[in-house]
Amino acid sequence: MSSIPSVNLQEFLSDDNTQKEKFIKEIGSAFENIGFVALSGHFLSDELVADLYEEIKVFFNQPQELKDSYEIEGIGGQRGYTSFGKEHAKGKKEGDLKEFWHFGQYVENDPKLEAEYPDNVIVKEQPKFNAVGKETFKMLEKTAKYVLRALALHLNLEETYFDDYIKNGNSILRPIHYPPIKDEPKNAVRAAAHGDINLITLLMGAHGKGLQVKNHNGEWVDAIARPDQLMINVGDMLSRLTNNKLKSTIHQVVNPPRELWGTSRYSIPFFMHPVSEMPLNCLDNCVDENNPKQFEDITAGEFLHERLIELGLIKE
Repeated sequence: MSSIPSVNLQEFLSDDNTQKEKFIKEIGSAFENIGFVALSGHFLSDELVADLYEEIKVFFNQPQELKDSYEIEGIGGQRGYTSFGKEHAKGKKEGDLKEFWHFGQYVENDPKLEAEYPDNVIVKEQPKFNAVGKETFKMLEKTAKYVLRALALHLNLEETYFDDYIKNGNSILRPIHYPPIKDEPKNAVRAAAHGDINLITLLMGAHGKGLQVKNHNGEWVDAIARPDQLMINVGDMLSRLTNNKLKSTIHQVVNPPRELWGTSRYSIPFFMHPVSEMPLNCLDNCVDENNPKQFEDITAGEFLHERLIELGLIKE
């Protein structure tokens, strides 16, 4: 596959079974073949998207000393600010050329999870920052719920199979700033080749060149969405659960041509995580003689902890 397929979530949400089946077939096929789709018909409004970009651009333009005051020690970067170059891809020593912010779950009616998750960090200097971040989080979470319902049907599961696992899940909204490149990077890119940890990722801001996806022939394919689309991909948790029937595809954000080194890039992924107790054991209907079980049993929480160590965000 040499390009990223496009799908429209409104087909799945319609009362027309033919449209619904079309969406399920198209997204299922895309996730089996390349692991990425460009999705329109989601729940984000243009106004909300514009407001969030405005807020994050103001924040990342603040003095470094102020940004550093929002970097919280001891929580593996799960909330608040993470400074430039701190995260690296699995197997890489060089830090990625980026800084980012994390909004986390807004727990409802679950004291145990409220105690388990770190608190969201409030940016005092920007009165709208946290409200806009929360609303974006909620709309992306709602979009992801329906995408997972379609995938559940594609996998011959109950449509609501994922619902209880993702309610109050350990999801993350990550506005990223890739600053202008001032010096020739030594073995470093804006985001080195990697697979995502989570169930699915919903990405805002893949409107220009930079994001590339590695297809099954080992070729890098540009992943460019229209302004009204989200780029959605399979994460490693979903790949494990489906015994690699749905593919978690390696992707990267490459450095721009030298003439564009002086420009910033912004992107905003939403990493849809389940609750920590979710078993990622391979589904029985994804294992057979031709597709033997490829992964050991593990919970989502255990898998996340392993990967945060590999990324350098948690120190052993």
